[in-house]
Order: sequence, then C-alpha cells, then structure tokens
Amino acid sequence: MNRALLVLSAALALSGLSLGAEVRLPKYTREVLPNGVVVYLLPKPGVPLVNFRILVKGGAESDPAGLAGLSLTTAQLLRSGTPTRSAEQFSTQLDGLGGSFIANANEQYTFVGAEFLRKDLEAGLELTADALLHPSFPEAEVKKVLSRGIDGAKAAKDNPQAAIRQYFRAFFYGPAHPYGHPAQEASLTRITRDNIAEYAARAYVGRNTVVIVAGDFDPATAASAVRKAFSPLPAGTAWQWAANARPAPGGRLLLIDKPDATQTYFEIAMPGISRTDPDRTALRLINTLFGGRFTSMLNDALRVNSGLTYGANSVVELNRLPGAITISTYTRTETTEKAMDMALDILKTLNQKGITPEQLASAKAYVKGTYPTQALETPDQLATILGDMEIYGLNRGEVDDLFSQIDAVTADRANALIRKWFRPEDLTFVVLGNAAKIRDSVKKYAPSVKEVKVSEPGYGN
Repeated sequence: MNRALLVLSAALALSGLSLGAEVRLPKYTREVLPNGVVVYLLPKPGVPLVNFRILVKGGAESDPAGLAGLSLTTAQLLRSGTPTRSAEQFSTQLDGLGGSFIANANEQYTFVGAEFLRKDLEAGLELTADALLHPSFPEAEVKKVLSRGIDGAKAAKDNPQAAIRQYFRAFFYGPAHPYGHPAQEASLTRITRDNIAEYAARAYVGRNTVVIVAGDFDPATAASAVRKAFSPLPAGTAWQWAANARPAPGGRLLLIDKPDATQTYFEIAMPGISRTDPDRTALRLINTLFGGRFTSMLNDALRVNSGLTYGANSVVELNRLPGAITISTYTRTETTEKAMDMALDILKTLNQKGITPEQLASAKAYVKGTYPTQALETPDQLATILGDMEIYGLNRGEVDDLFSQIDAVTADRANALIRKWFRPEDLTFVVLGNAAKIRDSVKKYAPSVKEVKVSEPGYGN
C-alpha cells in the first residue's frame, strides 16, 4: 500500500469509516407549493444553526443578449432594500440576528445563501424571503453596484489569474454559446434599473424557485415558516433551459498580450462532459490522478520535479451543458514553451499509456477519504447536494450509490475513457503574458492563432 493510501486509511479509521464503507444522504422531505416553489427540508441536529439555500433557475444562461452580468447584478442588489427595509436596516437586522447572507449567480442559477441560529429560524427566513420576494432596487444602490462591477471588470485585467478565466470562458465556448458571454465593462454599462427590475419580475417566480432548509430545526416549524414566506410568490413562467450546446471547435489559440507580465498563465482545454454524464464518476477518479490533487501527474511534473511553477492542476467542469476539461498553470516568461510542452507531454502520456490498477486504487481511496468532509459534513454542503439534485434532475443515488459506483470503475474502463476524453488533439489554448517574448514560441500549438491586448475592452469576443 502506497503512502497516500496509508494516510487516507488512517484518516478514514479515525472518522469511523473504512475504505469499503458506504455513505448515505440524511433523510429529507420534498414538497411543491401550489405556486411551484420546490421545498426541501433536511434536519441535521447538533450544531444549533439553520442554513437556507434558495435557487432561482436561469443564471448566466438567462442573461439577455448584450446584458451579460444582469443575473449576477440583480442578485448582488437583493440586500439593497425592500419597501419595508432600507439596505442599512437590512444589514442592521442581519447583524442583530448574528446571521449571514450572500447572493450570487453562476451559469445555471441565482443563489441566495443565509444562515441563522436555530432560535431565529422564523425571523431569519422572513428577512431572507423579503430580500428575494420584494427587492426595491433603489436607483442609488443600482448605480453603486454597477459601478463596483465595472471597476471590478477593469481591475480583473491587472490580475492575470482572474482575467484568464474570463478570456477562457469567452474563447472556449464562443459567442453562440450561453456560457460564452462573461460580464464585462461594456455589458455592465448597458444595464439599467429597468433591466434589473424586469429581470427579477420575470425570473424570481414560484416555478423557478427552490428553497432548501438544512440544519438543526423542527421540521413542522420550518415547513410552516417556508409556506408562509414563499406562498405569496407569483407562480410565473418557468425558465426554459437553452437547447444543448457545445463549445466552439478546438485547434485554436488565444494570446492575450500583457506587456508588463513577467509570468505566462496558460490554460489548455479539451471538450468535456455535463453534470449528469454517466462518465462523471470515472472521470473524477481519472482527473484526481491527472491534476486533481497535489500528488498528481501534472503537479509532480511541473512543480515538484522541474520547478517550473508553484502549482499545476486540471479541472473537469460539471455544469448543465457540456463544459471543458482544463489544464491550468503559470510559469516564468522564459520557460513558457518548456512548461506548455511538458503539460502536453503529460497529457499524451496519459492518453497513450493510461493508468495502472494501483493508481486507480489510490484515486478511489483519495476520493472516498475526502468526500464525506467535503460534501456531507455541514448543512451548507448538504443543501448544495439537494440543490444539485433539483437543478440537474438527479436523485439521492448521487450520494448513496457513489462509493459503489467508484468501486465499479475498472482500470480497463478508466483507460477507455481516458482515450475518449483526455485527447491531445484539437485542443483550445488560452495564453496570457508578454506577447513580444512568447509569440513565436506559442504559435506552434494551434493552426489558428488570435492575439488581443489586455488593455482592449472585453475578453477578445
């Protein structure tokens, strides 16, 4: 047994689990209110805290053309006032309850998360529901949030690690894809208060809304409070998800010129899977070995053995629509070609040689050992799972059957999936650095090369 497997075995023993132990999602209830609101209740006694997670279907997919960032901006304004509370009064009452409140949006949905003490369940839920059901969007607050967003979009260009993700999203998915429109200065400048109010009226309706309560609470009390708070929400029209869409073809490279850069950031991507793809469990294991943990192939080669970077990783995106499998890292300007060549060599080696049964066993132990604490320990984590189940049409087998699904992955199947998904052909490259010093060396990676200046508005689209 290798060192990683020994460490994980010890950790599992301390937690009361074994490598063969199963995990189970705690009992929960699901109810649909007459107006279409879906309600999940998952009691988890112990720590006297209650977590509210409210999802509104749509997210970036529902941003109108030319108004990228509208769903995110609307979410950020939810705590800016209602007809009965100003932004200051909302914050004062939230602080008085010792609670927390956050609102954001991703590709698929707007997310509101709040947490309160058990004794404040009803007061906390009323406060949270008021923000979502009755936002007033004061003009002064709208201008403030939009100004902050525009300043943030400008500032992101000075942070290569943040900027490259936006360039990557626009380039990899392309302008025809729902995910290919990251919020930027131009789109945020076009957003008005009327746009925000119209979006909220259309999107924040019963048939789009999921309310999840997880933590230490009395189920009857929570059910009554949720019905009271969310029954007034108009049923509205359910959001119609975009048709299945694929990223733009590969064989392309985007070079973002940042003349003062002393390091090169790069991302290498291949088409990947959706959140519900049947290959997702096996790819989780494969990616763990390839670049999903510190002791991975990519990090060992690029950081530990060669010192070309402080860290290299790979990610398998899991959104509603098929996404990317992405290699990400950075290196000194003068070692750009060497680092990119090494990353590609690791990918080619993985594709051609695959993994051994011993490596697969290590990945299985790692995932089993980390999953309980990463996904099932807190009410917030449990609420996240329930939200995924509702948004993506999953069931409790996502948790209950996970370990048996992991056990069922054989080396032969894993290697077949490596050849299917981890392919070194038709890759998409996004490179950010000093173009004058790296232009000639990076153009070899793709037959189609596009160059933009980081100082130019937008993200190259």
